[in-house]
Amino acid sequence: MKVLIIEDEHPASQKLERLLKEIDKDIEVVGFLESVEDSINWFLQNPHPDLIFMDIQLSDGLSFEIFENIEIKTPTIFTTAFDEYALRAFKINSVDYLLKPLDSYALNKAVQKYKTVYMKEEYYSKIENLLNQLQPKIKERILIKIGEHYKSIQINDINYFFIKERCSFINIGKGKNYAIDYSLDKAEKMIDPKKFFRVNRNFIANFSSIKDIVAYSSSRLKIIVDGWSSDDEILVSRERVADFKEWTNR
Repeated sequence: MKVLIIEDEHPASQKLERLLKEIDKDIEVVGFLESVEDSINWFLQNPHPDLIFMDIQLSDGLSFEIFENIEIKTPTIFTTAFDEYALRAFKINSVDYLLKPLDSYALNKAVQKYKTVYMKEEYYSKIENLLNQLQPKIKERILIKIGEHYKSIQINDINYFFIKERCSFINIGKGKNYAIDYSLDKAEKMIDPKKFFRVNRNFIANFSSIKDIVAYSSSRLKIIVDGWSSDDEILVSRERVADFKEWTNR
């Protein structure tokens, strides 16, 4: 955890550093600043730390002036000998407000509060970003081969994906079926789930291509789609019916 100390009294900043090291040996103090001006310049030139410890009355003014001049999103623990600034401090991104002289117990509680609230949020944010990066990106186009030629097809122009004789195909109009190199499982991960639905193991339908939905039995549905020339009926799998109804009712 990288920490910045803004304090105009050298003995106080040294004591704070010592207490922090006693609380957590992994805390790294990245800087000591004594004034509003120095602090503003530092923030403009350096990566912002994980946590700031900030005295309120500095050598050239109140530390609130720092926030008035630059945007600081870093959580802050205020340390001061005066209690009249508490309300103003908590209107900023304050974790805690500690009165001097600092003691190890109060300081430890403030650091643990930061870890509980802010580090937890940061952790889950990083996990969410990682999961988003790992998810396959939705494709906009797909490349197909027609004889000796290749053609790029807009995904939204595809009526449906289907399997025939163990091969995967797409349809873009009546009689316009083209083989693709993807399995339907892979194709399903590359298309927008708001527009396409896997109605059964062998068929993925584009919502815009569905012309009619017919009750096939008490628990099954049949769909009629544009461009389908086969005599085979397209049935929604029994286990997918509820999800299909929800998908069409968005």
